[in-house]
Amino acid sequence: MRRGIAATALVASLALAATACGGSDSGDEADGPVTITWWDTSNATNEAPTYQALVKEFEAAHKDIKVNYVNVPFDQAQNKFDTAAGSKGAPDVLRSEVGWTPAFAKKGFFAPLDGTEALAEQDKFQPSLIEQAKYEGKTYGVPFTTDTLALVYNKALFEKAGVEAPGTWDDLKKAAGTIKDKTGVDGYWGSTQAYYAQSFLYGEGTDTVDIDAKKITVTSPEAKKAYGTWQSLFKGKGLHKADTTADAYAHIQEAFVSGKVASIVQGPWEITNFYKGSAFKDKNNLGIATVPAGSTGKAGAPTGGHNLSVYAGSDKAHQEASLKFVKFMTSAKAQETIALKNSTLPTREDAYTAEVKADPGIAGYQGVLSAAQPRPALPEYSSLWTPLDDELLKIAGGKESLDKGLGNAETAIAKLVPDYSK
Repeated sequence: MRRGIAATALVASLALAATACGGSDSGDEADGPVTITWWDTSNATNEAPTYQALVKEFEAAHKDIKVNYVNVPFDQAQNKFDTAAGSKGAPDVLRSEVGWTPAFAKKGFFAPLDGTEALAEQDKFQPSLIEQAKYEGKTYGVPFTTDTLALVYNKALFEKAGVEAPGTWDDLKKAAGTIKDKTGVDGYWGSTQAYYAQSFLYGEGTDTVDIDAKKITVTSPEAKKAYGTWQSLFKGKGLHKADTTADAYAHIQEAFVSGKVASIVQGPWEITNFYKGSAFKDKNNLGIATVPAGSTGKAGAPTGGHNLSVYAGSDKAHQEASLKFVKFMTSAKAQETIALKNSTLPTREDAYTAEVKADPGIAGYQGVLSAAQPRPALPEYSSLWTPLDDELLKIAGGKESLDKGLGNAETAIAKLVPDYSK
């Protein structure tokens, strides 16, 4: 899940205003090719060129369809699409973060894709990813890229310290101290962001909410235990103190790729950046393991990634063209190309070719996907991390107690899901 904390693509607002959008107002000649607009929310520097090349391939194979490619900054795309769709001016196809699906489907902005050619090869995709593209029993996107969190580590530092990838958070604490003693660098540096704290919740068998019981669970005994473990990893031998600055993400990343810290929790969207670091000039030095387990003995990490979704407000001709485009972009061949060029994880098994799996980063993350947990199909779910981001930052920085911070988060979350009990 590229959550907008990594590099953001810069696109001029005038360029967006000038783009042709979906529906009958896109200016196509009656006897000419249909022009569809695709809003791509990928990184403009590292990823977008691959998608632009695939667009040209698609147009060459489909002379009756033109694609108006627009790269939209990820951190702006959700609000821009929400505004555009509400005024019938949205793009025909959106590269949609998986967490946006329930909200846009609920509003009627996404077209259901069940039974269409876009999902003709549905059985080729990982079932959990298809499930994550559903809302109230219908499928509103085709899995395009996927990701999850893993414990990434410096193999050379771990070997020098004589430790292995830890199976539990307690094991990680012990390993961090040993790494500090043997190598002089910190063994682990954790994030204060709520998304990265999800694994601690899963390790205690809980989540921010229980959608079956319609109950907020951030102050439950299980959640308090989870966040207590998270908090404990900011203090101790070999455990880096919490970075509460606005540039924390970049600081943690830079320390890891330069060999100044032995392990962090991170997603595959950083694979190409790992390789640019001095510590991973030899790509095989990058270790990737399932996130450590909690007291339940089970490990879990959030499932992220993106789907390609079709705007429900487009007319029939544009929707049909969009379905062809989505099918092409999510084909095994396209998925393989994207993986090889961008080092992102394919969403279908037949795209994990020998050449793709030769990349140790991709192969490593594929190996931890079994621990990825889909998010609940709750339209407001992704927004629940916002109040937690605020409170966890204060807790990690010592400005607030764990109980007070979680209590404040519960109050804020209650306003986002007013029909949920505390």
